[in-house]
Amino acid sequence: MQEAMELVATPGQQAAYREGDPFPHIVIDGLFPAEILEDVLSEFPKPGEMNWRSYDSATEKKLGMRLGNKIGPRSQEFLHYLNSPPVLRYLEQLTGIKGLVPDPYYLGGGLHQIERGGFLKIHADFNWHEAMKLHRRINLLVYLNKDWEDSFGGKLELWKGDDKEGGPRKMIAPIFGRCVVFNTTDFSYHGHPDPLNCPEGRTRKSIALYYYSATRPASELTAEHGTLFLQRTTGEWKEAASGKMKAFLRDLIPPALLKGFRKLRGGGEKKLEDF
Repeated sequence: MQEAMELVATPGQQAAYREGDPFPHIVIDGLFPAEILEDVLSEFPKPGEMNWRSYDSATEKKLGMRLGNKIGPRSQEFLHYLNSPPVLRYLEQLTGIKGLVPDPYYLGGGLHQIERGGFLKIHADFNWHEAMKLHRRINLLVYLNKDWEDSFGGKLELWKGDDKEGGPRKMIAPIFGRCVVFNTTDFSYHGHPDPLNCPEGRTRKSIALYYYSATRPASELTAEHGTLFLQRTTGEWKEAASGKMKAFLRDLIPPALLKGFRKLRGGGEKKLEDF
């Protein structure tokens, strides 16, 4: 698969990525051969066919791949390819970010699926991979939804993080074969906040890969944090409790005290198997 899928970022793609609004990104249809994606789709587990990690809260309602999930051979091969040198070289050319490192743990990534009524509120992603001690830099999404109608909803919305009035700058339909790549920073807000309206038995299917580096620009450096969800209230942005306030407090509290506090709460320390 790797030899047959060598990728080259064109000058046009590089320029489109740099100039992406509201943050660097690109939408590419047909980047990967349709026959390979057809094979992956044919193996895609239904909601009850795999031990999916279920997210069900006020900020997200979706299914994600757990570490160690057994998936079909073509799906496994495609995930390995997305973490391989040809794709890393392509992403470095496309984004201008050098020294990209794949995530063999697929932390938060892999196969994703959202059923009718599901959603993912507008958010900026976690910025640090604790196991690898690396900065999260790039998201790559591949959609696997055939005959997806606008009435189903589920468009990926890109928001400008400092826009207090709120409102998506771009809406991207999750159609079959579409690939979206974008920078991961504290200001790359995205999601699909409204519940899916697809028919019962249909789901919004995607593959998500995240890429890391040992350093990042000083302008992007912030405290380690998890997902920063934002909620709309009467035309204004309101940060969820899991957002930047927690990151700010983590900066103030000594690490040893913070570790002890987490254990007292009964949650212990989060491990890779928890994802």
